[in-house]
Amino acid sequence: MKKFAFLAWPALCGILIALLILQFRSQIITPVPTTITRVDITQIRSAPVANEVQIDKNFIRSYADAVDKAAPAVVNIYIRTESVDDNSNTPLPAPSSEFNSSLGSGVILNQQGYIVTNNHVIDKADEIVVALQDGREALAKVIGTDPGTDLAILKINLTQLPVIMIEESDSLRVGDVVLAIGNPFDFGQTVTKGIISAKSRTSVGLNRYENFLQTDAAINPGNSGGALINTQGNLVGISTAIFSKSGGSNGIGFAIPSSLALKIMRNLIEDGRVIRGWLGVETQELTPQLAESFGLNNVRGLILAGVITNGPAYNAGLQVGDLILAFNDVSIISGLASMRSIAEVKPGSIVKVNFLRNGESLTTNILVGERPST
Repeated sequence: MKKFAFLAWPALCGILIALLILQFRSQIITPVPTTITRVDITQIRSAPVANEVQIDKNFIRSYADAVDKAAPAVVNIYIRTESVDDNSNTPLPAPSSEFNSSLGSGVILNQQGYIVTNNHVIDKADEIVVALQDGREALAKVIGTDPGTDLAILKINLTQLPVIMIEESDSLRVGDVVLAIGNPFDFGQTVTKGIISAKSRTSVGLNRYENFLQTDAAINPGNSGGALINTQGNLVGISTAIFSKSGGSNGIGFAIPSSLALKIMRNLIEDGRVIRGWLGVETQELTPQLAESFGLNNVRGLILAGVITNGPAYNAGLQVGDLILAFNDVSIISGLASMRSIAEVKPGSIVKVNFLRNGESLTTNILVGERPST
């Protein structure tokens, strides 16, 4: 018995130790009970969290305030053109006519009822109807047009008009957020968002004087003449055209910058026409290939391909073949940009011209004339 008791004691100790180990182990691997409390989303958002990602102070969650500010001043424009079916082979019946309708957008500039839109929206219209966001409609009168920039000014006789605030577009930067407001496809007033993709776009092939803002904000048929605004709700451009093979928006839209539009609008309202400077020349930009053929290296300029007799350049002594290097000591970088800058010069002003003739550097002064209307 004693031997058995001696042998049993270590076994009993072993069992007790094993039980203690199992109990201890169970405490280690058993999850600690937790109380799950229902927390709604607003509490999660309002509770501060350590190392929380900070939101940029310029981050905007909504552009509703900008839209509310600008949208009432953006109008729908409906035009009707009369087409006459004149069958001259039969004396009867008399020629019949029918009206064809199209649409666009416009922006109210002031309380006097002046509205800016694209010239192509109202070109050859027999009747123009302007529809406001508040439901009012009015017939519009054409005050002036400028096909060179594709701008037109209309006027309506209504009171208590909403007016848009205009901001100089020169301060815009590539990457700035913009909103396009218009009436695409006659669905009613619509807002789309994008950024300024590029500035000073020329050679688009739309107008004589091109200096477009490029944006990826969706611009569709019916948006023409509508507002391109910044995030403060101020007008920075007039939506004008899209580059598209399908007819729909492909993310390449063009708007006339407000800085250019302002000058045109003032001219049209005050004079009914746009007054531009004119040299009376036809130019061809000096390409690297042409420069090489002339034996010129690292030279930019404009070759005079034509000089109108008795025009400003002719009277200043310029000749066909002269190579213009600078206007008013500003070197020629882009032919279109340089001629656009001349167009903005007030007629009667003097412009200094640096040019090459047969390899000789010369200078002359031109008395800028007024560009003929045709």
